Amino acid sequence: MNTSPVAVVTGAGSGIGAAIATELSRRGHHVIVADINLDAAEQVATSIYSGESLCLDVTDPEAVEAAVQGIVATQGRLDVWVSNAGISKMQRFIDIPPADLTRNFEVNTYGVFYCGQSAARAMIGLGRGGIIINTASMAAKQGKAPFLADYVASKFAVLGLTQAMALELAPHQIRVNSVCPGFVATPMQTRELAWEAELRGTTPEDVKQGWINDTPLARLQTPEDVAKVVAFLASDDAAFLTGEAISVNGGAFMD
Repeated sequence: MNTSPVAVVTGAGSGIGAAIATELSRRGHHVIVADINLDAAEQVATSIYSGESLCLDVTDPEAVEAAVQGIVATQGRLDVWVSNAGISKMQRFIDIPPADLTRNFEVNTYGVFYCGQSAARAMIGLGRGGIIINTASMAAKQGKAPFLADYVASKFAVLGLTQAMALELAPHQIRVNSVCPGFVATPMQTRELAWEAELRGTTPEDVKQGWINDTPLARLQTPEDVAKVVAFLASDDAAFLTGEAISVNGGAFMD
């Protein structure tokens, strides 16, 4: 059984998730690096101080429940769950097919729901309280995210879900918050730069400069910028914070 706090991070094989796993490990957590790509998860798990990998499809509720039960059985605890797995695809609103809309919600919203349910059940059963953190987006607070209508809708839903979870789970001393990143330099962003450039008839470099121009702190943010805020939410410093959506975007959207 593990004596260190145990944290699970989904979508942790790259990008923001990998940075979150690394930061939580650095701060003393034993991290379960979960990703649908097991090879990627293993690479991250072996690179951090205390971690192990887990192949997980967050859109499969039975697989999520089995994974959570397995973690509790082997670790004896579950302290932090970070639902970070997400996808995007840029298209004009009138061109988004039903299959793409469905897939966006399956990963970005249903996945957060399923993981939150199973993690909360386990935390309640353990009787130790816990922390759940959902990765939303700057696009969860405003519709001004061109060519991402289905993504925007799925991430707006995450904010409502976070608040509902926070209210119901508070009596069990489970805090639920979300983070809302902006223009983060990740593999997902690289794809979005190419998509937006094609849709606008310009270059990825021009799109990137536009994003920087829209950010008062005048740079693209890094995955580590997000990871440090997640680590704060997972710490005792955030002990009286629940139901919140923390904007981490260099001022690109202020609320």
